[in-house]
Amino acid sequence: MVLGFPYPENTALSSHLESVVRTNGAVPATVGILDGVARVGLSSEELVELTASAGKPHTRKVSRRDLAYIGGMGLKGDRMNGGTTISGTMVLAALAGIEIFATGGLGGVHRDVETTMDVSADLTELGRTPMAVVSSGCKGFLDIPRTLEYLETQGVGVMSFADGREGDVDFPAFWSRDGVRSPFTIRNEAEAAAVILAQRNMRMKSGLLFANPIPAEYEIPKAKIDATISQALQDAKAAGSKGSQNTPFVLQRIRELTQGGSVTANTALIESNVLRGTRIAVELSKLRANR
Repeated sequence: MVLGFPYPENTALSSHLESVVRTNGAVPATVGILDGVARVGLSSEELVELTASAGKPHTRKVSRRDLAYIGGMGLKGDRMNGGTTISGTMVLAALAGIEIFATGGLGGVHRDVETTMDVSADLTELGRTPMAVVSSGCKGFLDIPRTLEYLETQGVGVMSFADGREGDVDFPAFWSRDGVRSPFTIRNEAEAAAVILAQRNMRMKSGLLFANPIPAEYEIPKAKIDATISQALQDAKAAGSKGSQNTPFVLQRIRELTQGGSVTANTALIESNVLRGTRIAVELSKLRANR
């Protein structure tokens, strides 16, 4: 919520998502860095303080590699805030014993990887941390086929929810339900919980990715979003946007080019993912109780 939405929209959305979790039978634990300290679970006051710092100079984008630096500087008195990426969130959530978390879209392999070697740390983290992540696939401007290949190399189980569709389905492309064929298809949260439990029983140290397609009524048609993404990527290249700043630049351009339509879609898919993740957690608890 620190990285994807501006203040005060991020505060309202964060509070709403926590209420979605509680209403559906689970306990929310928003993850972030506040005053140089990693937090897993925030009070309502802390949630406001963290989300209000979005976009400010002392608020950082925090991946796995950044956690020790942010924490160390906090110990020395330079107390920064941070919004954690998926990899950063996985590290902290795993330390707290959390098994499932929901997010918007996974990072992945960028389209110009041959020259940039830009591969998100989210993928390697999924390969070494036993965490179930619920997302709407990976962000649509990434190289989705290569992202799936990389996840296979890392030993990450990738499954997409059928969401009422028959047969095998596509791995979603964030704003669009259509992408490339998913490695596996699951029908409901009970099946997802069974997969998680089976993996835990085998003591595997890799994660699982459950891809939840954006609700159909909020989907941006694939042809339209593909053209928008192409323009945004061209603009990023022209602006010399690279590294960790590339994704925020591209997302902002897509927001501008869609006149805010991408933000509406993003909000809908995040809420859908949080609800899906909550239901998986409840089913996993039931499954363990009945064994």
